[in-house]
Amino acid sequence: MAEYNAPLRDMRFVLHEVFDAPKLWARLPALAETVDVDTADAILEEAAKVTGQLIAPLNRSGDEEGAQWNDGVVTTPAGFKEAYQTYIEGGWVGLGGNPEFNGMGMPKMLSVQFEEMLYSANSSFALYSALSSGACLAIDAHASQELKEKFLPPLYEGRWAGSMCLTEAHAGTDLGIIRTRAEPHADGTYKITGSKIFITGGEQDLTENIIHLVLAKLPDAPAGARGISLFLVPKVMVKEDGSLGEQNAVSCGSIEHKMGIKASATCVMNFDGATGYLVGEVNKGLAAMFTMMNYERLSIGIQGIGCAEASYQSAVEYANERIQSRAPTGPQNKDQAADPIMVHPDVRRMLLTMKALTEGGRAFACLVGEQLDISKFSTDVEEQKQAADMVALLTPIAKAFFTDNGLESCVHGQQVFGGHGYIREWGQEQLVRDVRIAQIYEGTNGIQALDLAGRKVVSNGGEFVKIFANLVRESVAQPGTLYAKETLEALERLEKVTNWLINEAAQNPNEVGAASVEYLHLFGYTAYAWMWSRMATAAQAKIAEDEAFYSGKLATASFYFQRLMPRTLGLEASICAGSTSLYELAAEQF
Repeated sequence: MAEYNAPLRDMRFVLHEVFDAPKLWARLPALAETVDVDTADAILEEAAKVTGQLIAPLNRSGDEEGAQWNDGVVTTPAGFKEAYQTYIEGGWVGLGGNPEFNGMGMPKMLSVQFEEMLYSANSSFALYSALSSGACLAIDAHASQELKEKFLPPLYEGRWAGSMCLTEAHAGTDLGIIRTRAEPHADGTYKITGSKIFITGGEQDLTENIIHLVLAKLPDAPAGARGISLFLVPKVMVKEDGSLGEQNAVSCGSIEHKMGIKASATCVMNFDGATGYLVGEVNKGLAAMFTMMNYERLSIGIQGIGCAEASYQSAVEYANERIQSRAPTGPQNKDQAADPIMVHPDVRRMLLTMKALTEGGRAFACLVGEQLDISKFSTDVEEQKQAADMVALLTPIAKAFFTDNGLESCVHGQQVFGGHGYIREWGQEQLVRDVRIAQIYEGTNGIQALDLAGRKVVSNGGEFVKIFANLVRESVAQPGTLYAKETLEALERLEKVTNWLINEAAQNPNEVGAASVEYLHLFGYTAYAWMWSRMATAAQAKIAEDEAFYSGKLATASFYFQRLMPRTLGLEASICAGSTSLYELAAEQF
């Protein structure tokens, strides 16, 4: 099993050469004095050491041992606690946090690279701090100043962790039917009563406190999603001076026994009249929680990229070392009994598919990070709004397309290993198991597709798509842009299908759901075409400086456009076939 090494060369290429992040940071006042090229590179270098040398070695042992539950106490696998302590000493939990409360204030364009490293190294370990980062965002955006001052610094420090408590046994996607109740008290606090399931990191032994963000309903709340409020519920009560007090009425009833991410504790959490504090406004909790959920959706999308990168690194090493049969064109390694399997066309097809999808995803994640940074830090109101619209459009694509591609890539990686890919000691089967959950949690990929097609496209008549199309056209219109024609053809196909979907949905509501998954994939491949056009153009401009790296980038771009982009033709045909065939079969005929 190959050791994980962060792809720093490619990350720097995307960040500095394709997106010219330092130029953006220099014009955003909140970032201009915080980060530059040297700072970013130093952070990436240190992150590579932490993830590769400290966290990755715990991945397989953590999977073998798993998180353990005993009478309400959860124990993480051997080595996790010590590694987490070293991890938080580096300030990694607060990398993108608000400096006002001791966060580092780094841009999202940089933190997405770090998140990828974490998920590549050890998805289970990554989840403990990912939930903390998301909780911090929601608290920072919606909580009172008092709650921010009390809870954010120790969360950023990593001494405390966060969790997101939404799902109940009967309420997953449909949160409007949750039963957890919040009873107001005269002192301004609330008593929270109910049970939540599938709570990542709801209980663990890494931190001295856990801050739960809990969705609940007040006694007089309106029905459905309009009656949901958000509450901050600490595991251990916090005194006025910030020290820890008595245990709150929160307990872990059990942990799930899962297919993958076994070292991540997925908990049943019971709230038995626990003290909680309102975050944001009464009955506006779902909107506040979406601040955290949208962060987590991008983060979980990046889990797909991270697992795919880890799988790719192992598969490449194996393909160069494993000798089986001869190349179709004749022996390439005449002094041995067979050639490395790297010579075989199908092995190359799988590896190039992994490489093209993973590197395309890395660039697309940087694009989403760029738009998040602009929407947060720009002083231009119009630019800020456009970026926010782009974030709304691109987030469901990032979550679903990254993770669908992540599973495809990890299965390819396993297949390269043949029978050894099915054996635990090689690591590929764990990656397949670990990445599979990313298509399910934080909103299943089918729900992401519905969000994209229904809310982000049809409901506004394609306005967000027009903004995206303008950005693509402006980009490929630059002199010397490679694959401009192919990218525009893909964009025009997307626009054509978008218009078809908007028109058909007005006549038949089933069309949105029938088309949504294929539409998201069509959008994803089109967005990747834009990314590969930008990467190929940047590579061509500097090929004389590092021929090995840049020629490899150009060859991968060629593969993407020749072998992966044609998938959009089938997607277009499937979408435009309409929904009729989905409803020709009666329920009892299934």
